[in-house]
Amino acid sequence: MFLAAVARPRFNDAGECTFDGKLGIFPFVKWVPTKRRSKNRPAGTPELKAINSVTKNAYRRMLIRQLIPAIQEKWPTDHEGPIFIQQDNATLHIQTDDVEWLEAIKESNKDLRLVFQPPNNPDLNALDLGFFRAIQSLKDQTAPTTYQQLLGSVKDAFNLFCPIKGNRIFLSLQLVLIQIMKAKGSNDYQLAHTAKESLARQGILPTILFPSPELVQETLD
Repeated sequence: MFLAAVARPRFNDAGECTFDGKLGIFPFVKWVPTKRRSKNRPAGTPELKAINSVTKNAYRRMLIRQLIPAIQEKWPTDHEGPIFIQQDNATLHIQTDDVEWLEAIKESNKDLRLVFQPPNNPDLNALDLGFFRAIQSLKDQTAPTTYQQLLGSVKDAFNLFCPIKGNRIFLSLQLVLIQIMKAKGSNDYQLAHTAKESLARQGILPTILFPSPELVQETLD
């Protein structure tokens, strides 16, 4: 299992990527001494093992020790306002008022706010909407056979993922939000398509997809 964190990439007026949005992908693993010797190693040699049952404490530590430092290091310095960290509704995820988390936020000097995505809708998660499928495809090209090879392949796939594609995933997320508005908040809707690659080639790919004023008013009503 991995904790992956991505934000929307940013580009300057010349189309150059100034922030790739890739904060990190962190594995839940541990080093365990081997109990028996083999022809390749003596007994007691540290061996990488997956943590098969991730607990709430392990998840909290990952947020505090890995995600917060990654945000401090990589987040654009010209950003103003809060940074929202969206998590789904898995039982191991911590509450927004978790004491240790709030203490870590104070020490970070960042306005970090933990939020939950609406339940039963993976389309509201940029990772599930397209990111995981993309890096899964990249990872599968290497056919890893050990934990260490797997970790290396996943991290390489994460680093190789194109920020242009990442930007399109966040545009797809905006389309999902609009479709949910049209469905009056239901998750019974059809994913819309806007030929983003074609629009990008023409230089007319929008930065923000706006719902119509009528739809906004209807949703508010």
